[in-house]
Parts: sequence; C-alpha cells; structure tokens
Amino acid sequence: MSETNERYHTYHAESTALSGHIKLPVEQVITPHAFIKVPEDGGYLAQQASEYRLETVISYGRAHTQVTGHKEIKPGRGWNTLSTCVVEHVNILNVITADRVVAQIHTEHPLVGYVPRISFLGTHFHNLRIAGRPVEVDLDLDIIGGKPENDAAYTKDAGFVDRICRQHARLREHPNPIVEILERYSRVPESFENPNGDHETVECSLVHNISGSFPGHTCGHVIHLPDFGTIYLATVRIEHEDPHPEKKTPQKTTVHLDMIHAEMGCIATGSASVASTRTNGSSKP
Repeated sequence: MSETNERYHTYHAESTALSGHIKLPVEQVITPHAFIKVPEDGGYLAQQASEYRLETVISYGRAHTQVTGHKEIKPGRGWNTLSTCVVEHVNILNVITADRVVAQIHTEHPLVGYVPRISFLGTHFHNLRIAGRPVEVDLDLDIIGGKPENDAAYTKDAGFVDRICRQHARLREHPNPIVEILERYSRVPESFENPNGDHETVECSLVHNISGSFPGHTCGHVIHLPDFGTIYLATVRIEHEDPHPEKKTPQKTTVHLDMIHAEMGCIATGSASVASTRTNGSSKP
C-alpha cells in the first residue's frame, strides 16, 4: 500500500471483455472473458483473449484488458487508477457489429480527502453498425464534470446533478419513449440515497446523441430494435458509500462503465455486456 503523510491507498480496478447469459437458441452462461483485477497494493496487469464465437449468437475477433494502480510522481498529486478494455470485431446476431469498442476509466484519488477525479478519456466506438447501417454516436466524455469542490460527493454537486437530471428528463420526455427505461431514469436527486443514507447511486450515459438510418428507434443512449431487443450504449453508474462519520464525505466511490449491453428477446433470448470496466479504491485514514 502506498503511503503519503501517513495515509495509504487501497486500489481497485476491474476490466471484462464479455459476459452474459444466453438462454435461446442455446443455453450458455458467458463467464467473464479476459477478466482482470489490479492488486490492492497497485501495479500493472494485462490480459488478452483470442477469437471467440458462440454459434451465430455472439463473437469477437480479439480482446485486450489492462488495469493499473500507482502513486502519481508529480508533487502534490494523488493515487491513479486506470481500467481499460478493448474488444475488436464484435458481432451480436449479425445485427450489432463494431470494429472496435473501447471502455476506459481513469480516477485520481487526492492526497487530502476521498472523492476522486474521474475521466473517461479514450473511450469510444469505432464503426458501430446496426443491420449493416452506420451508427453515429456522439459521446460526451465530460458529462461527469470536474471534481466537486470541498471533497463533496458528485451527487451533491449542482452542476453534475443538473446535467444528469436534464439527461434523464430528455429520456422521459422523448416523443417515442422506450417503456423499459422510463422507471430506470425517473429518479431525482432526493432519491439518489438509500433509506439509510449511507449509499448513493446515480446512473447516466456518456452518449449525448445517436443518429443514423438504421432500423428501430432511439431514446437517448438506448436503441430498441424490433425482432431483436434493446441495446444500452456507454452506460455509467456512480456509487458513493461509507460516509465519513464527521465530514459525511463518501470514503468510497465506485465507477462502472458498460459500453454495450444487449437485452435480447426475439430471434435470441438473453443478455450480454461488451467492454465493461470498474474502478473505486479508497484512502485511509
């Protein structure tokens, strides 16, 4: 564990290329592919996976994951964690294809305080297509914004809450909403907390806009395809836990990023997630 001014940091970062559970036309639990997790005391680990194919349901050409954790060498900087996943030549039922999908989360925990700075720089889709038609995905990698002042939780930052609430409102007020997501994105800041007040969760997406002449219809970052199911792109979830007994600042912040999550229910049944990364880490005391 890295020590600075009698503090130490426990690292946490995970990366997974593919996971899921296919029920039809074949029954198959897809255990996490190229799964990797950084040691608590930091370091660097990488994993590669070669071509994978589950009948004609889902396949990819190759995948690469890496996780790192280290103390920043620049004076006054804190503990860095990086979680990366790259999946190439993705194919789900010959409906969803992509040459390359990249998920990347970087967090920096401060020397003083607990709430990390969060960055998604490097995250992208390359040549994402639906039914052979290009899907233009406009990503807003800065939707989280800068680190809140005074070590406050992101859920207490006015700018962050405003951006998330406006994104949720666009989903709910869409002229052709997707029923499955209405309840999922109906929360308000007062409902971010659990009843005990010791855990806050907020979900959003890095997707600002989706365009293209592909079949189906979009609602924010969600695409519904008849005869296929529902696709969620670049979904982000932030969780704050373990509030400081005096300052009430969350001592643990977890960031989840799932680049493609498919819920299938017609020509095939089941779910699959492509390019998923997680980070948290915590500093003591």
